[in-house]
Amino acid sequence: MKKKSLLSFLCGIMALLLVACSGGQSSSGGAEETKVIGDDVENATELTFWSFNELHLAFFEDAVPRWNEANPDKPIKLKAEVYPFDNMHTNLLMALQSGKGAPDIADIEIGKFPNFLKGEPQILPMNDYIEPEFDNFVTSRFEIYSKDGNYYGLPTHVGASVMYYNKEIMDAAGVDIESIKTWEDFREAGKQVVAKTDAIMTSVSTEDYIPYWSMISQRDSDFFNKDGELTIYNEENVDTLQYLHDIVYEDKIAEVMPGAAPHAEEFYQFMNDGGQAAIGMPMWYMGRFLDYMPDLKGKIVVRPMPAWEEGGKRSAGMGGTGTVVTNQSENPELAQEFLAFAKLSEEANIKLWTVLGFDPPRHDVWESEEVLADNKYYEYFGHDLFETLNDIKDEINAVNITEYTPDVGTEINTNVFNNVLRQQSETADEALKKAQETVKSKMN
Repeated sequence: MKKKSLLSFLCGIMALLLVACSGGQSSSGGAEETKVIGDDVENATELTFWSFNELHLAFFEDAVPRWNEANPDKPIKLKAEVYPFDNMHTNLLMALQSGKGAPDIADIEIGKFPNFLKGEPQILPMNDYIEPEFDNFVTSRFEIYSKDGNYYGLPTHVGASVMYYNKEIMDAAGVDIESIKTWEDFREAGKQVVAKTDAIMTSVSTEDYIPYWSMISQRDSDFFNKDGELTIYNEENVDTLQYLHDIVYEDKIAEVMPGAAPHAEEFYQFMNDGGQAAIGMPMWYMGRFLDYMPDLKGKIVVRPMPAWEEGGKRSAGMGGTGTVVTNQSENPELAQEFLAFAKLSEEANIKLWTVLGFDPPRHDVWESEEVLADNKYYEYFGHDLFETLNDIKDEINAVNITEYTPDVGTEINTNVFNNVLRQQSETADEALKKAQETVKSKMN
């Protein structure tokens, strides 16, 4: 991969994991891209939309014409603008706090969302649209964008964490993938893989805490509890980090990840060459296989994550984008109606899969004819992707996000992982205790 393409990709990853938006009349920095969707429609009401990621424009380019066809009495044209991640969040927050300059509709990344819920939120509740459809969704995807019983953000995907297995390697090792039910089973299967093949079972990221976060979420743990109290240092988190240390240094079924992260060029090459048998990442990681690991087509199967104990949770919800309507919209009801149409309806959730390749948060479409129709993902991974999702849909925890979540990420990615997984200069207990103290000092 050329350096330029890698840089572009990493920017895209930041957009997917750190989805946010700022906008139209920004105080610093202009839009990277502007499109007016539906400008050929007469008497259309203009709504403005800010996003972090041009990929999301394709979704709305599909939604606006469908809205106008279904609602000829109230057509819209959508002025959609894409801004750099930091500019977008900063400008959106400033616009809302100042009372002017905000768009009608905006994407806000999961890690930034708490900033927009402080005090009295300047974004509009979507309860009237969400509650009638609540039972059709993975409800934890709404909870992460809520406050005091109000739901403010409409999700873009489930972000369900799964395990990607290289079936060719597992078969060569004599391991039945379906027999891996727990993380202890995973460890034992790894010993077989190492003994009978040239591959390792997995590798451990030291610069991206998403895989670790998924594993602790399975145990109903987190870095913050529901009251916003810091919980980095607890038994579940220590035990999980110790597990990662031990599969590298004690069992020797894993290594520190090439390139240190699952989005690194070195890792793509290693995985593509058959260097490891499994990696746990969210469903949205499928696109990375298609784009950067083409030689694994037909070899990778998607299965639930191993549970920590029989009957335990086999997934976690990672990443996310909540799309909102701001209180500065001159046409708030129209903006809300359109947004609900674009992201809550059955057809909208089918489009999240067919247009963006995201696992739709509305689970009643997972067995629809349109979702199950053959496409590039099925050709690569096989046709049981949504069987796996249906199997784990009630096991996907919401994560607790606060304004200090970025501080936790920095502390874990830099100090904790380095000291425990690279240098072995601290135990899991010591490193997480120190991380708790460091982040707590920033909160006081």
